[in-house]
Amino acid sequence: MPIDRRKFLKLGGLATLGGAMPGLLQADGVASDAAAMRPSELHGDADHTLRIGRSLVELAPNHIVSTRTYNGQFPGPLLRLKQGRPAVVDIHNDTDTPEQLHWHGQFLPAAVDGAAEEGTPYIPAHGMRRIAFVPGPAGLRFYHTHLHAGADLDRGQYSGLAGPVYIEPQHESGAWDREVFLALKEFDPFFSRGGDMAMDFLRPDERDPTLQRRGENAMKASLAGGAAHGYEVGYQSFSINGRMLGHGEPIRVRAGERVLLHIVNASATEIRSLALPGHTFTVLALDGNPVPHPAAVPVLWLGTAERISAIVEMTHPGVWILGDLADDDRTRGMGIVVEYAGHGGKPQWIKPPPFQWDYRRFASPDAPPPATPDETIELTFAKRNAALHGFNQWTINGQPFDMQVMRPTFRLQHGKRYRLRMHNASDDIHPMHLHRHSVEITRIAGRPVAGVIKDVAMLGGYQSMDVDFTADQRGLSLFHCHMQLHMDFGFMALFDCA
Repeated sequence: MPIDRRKFLKLGGLATLGGAMPGLLQADGVASDAAAMRPSELHGDADHTLRIGRSLVELAPNHIVSTRTYNGQFPGPLLRLKQGRPAVVDIHNDTDTPEQLHWHGQFLPAAVDGAAEEGTPYIPAHGMRRIAFVPGPAGLRFYHTHLHAGADLDRGQYSGLAGPVYIEPQHESGAWDREVFLALKEFDPFFSRGGDMAMDFLRPDERDPTLQRRGENAMKASLAGGAAHGYEVGYQSFSINGRMLGHGEPIRVRAGERVLLHIVNASATEIRSLALPGHTFTVLALDGNPVPHPAAVPVLWLGTAERISAIVEMTHPGVWILGDLADDDRTRGMGIVVEYAGHGGKPQWIKPPPFQWDYRRFASPDAPPPATPDETIELTFAKRNAALHGFNQWTINGQPFDMQVMRPTFRLQHGKRYRLRMHNASDDIHPMHLHRHSVEITRIAGRPVAGVIKDVAMLGGYQSMDVDFTADQRGLSLFHCHMQLHMDFGFMALFDCA
């Protein structure tokens, strides 16, 4: 039964190619009248093709790593899509294990979104899936693997399986001279016992004494019982766009240019910072969503999977390092050279003055308080130190997520507005992500916020945060901390919207 491209796009579905009887499914997972088609009957070329495989990434001439990549490169190719214009993507899996590709930050059906917990079919080993979807919302999104890695540092987001997506709005302002896309990523991961996470950069910084007592008492009891600190992940190599500082092409600029940086933190577990000596960043969008109040800042901070789009006005000629504030990470690769035309010499780094990252800086200063939600869902996050063969176990309201059962914990009604009141009973920062939705931050550590729309939000240690969203996507949506090490060991929950 032949099917032309227009009908395929109308179906908005997916095909699993590979196996005994491939079929075409609608995006909601219900078999269409095109089910049981043979691959040869799927006519028309895809708009984009992605191949998952193992390849070598040359971080530096004498430092080459073997990892999983899209199309043999890190980051994966930039996919520029048009808001509201249907797109077809062929995803080939050239590895020996099934894969998932998650379209992070987009409002897609669960069968396309790319999470097994939601019921998305796997991309089979040595097989492929063709998917069709309508991209949106506009702005900087990205795609990445969404596998359970556990103790395997070769799988999941520890690998090089990440790439940027830019969904062009129907009307682009173009108030810049050019765009530069940057993907921040660590390689050569290893396990260690314990470790410190940067904490003092977030504002507001007030801690909830009740949450702090709970977390500290649990840790003291664990250590007193003879347990060591749970495993954490460290890295030996750091990169921007797959090259260590000094080993890739510089960002070449001219004095007076306005350069729009699109930055993706593609790390599995690390919070990243960026500064450019003598320059400031005017933040236009967080996670692809325009901010109500664009503001200039000297330093950017990004939790895992967060994105920032910011303008840098090139008004300080020279050769500079755009890099992480952490000296060890920057000297081991987390930086890139910015070179003005007509200037040469050794790239310079000057540490900026202390600066605290505060989502409220970009909020609407005179917005009315958020509407009262239809329901508030209380969520408390806690850590069980070294509870799973030396790994920390994470719980939501006292329960770790069960990967065997994958049962929804929360039931939502379509069209209603919900408030997630998140309480962090640990000293870790958690970048919290809700699939297939955007959320509005409405309160941080007791302080009101309005107008900041995100799909990942950093929740500070021993703090609470409120985020509001409308349940406008039917079916299952995964909610989790975007730290791979946390989500793999219990830090997930499923929402089911009917």
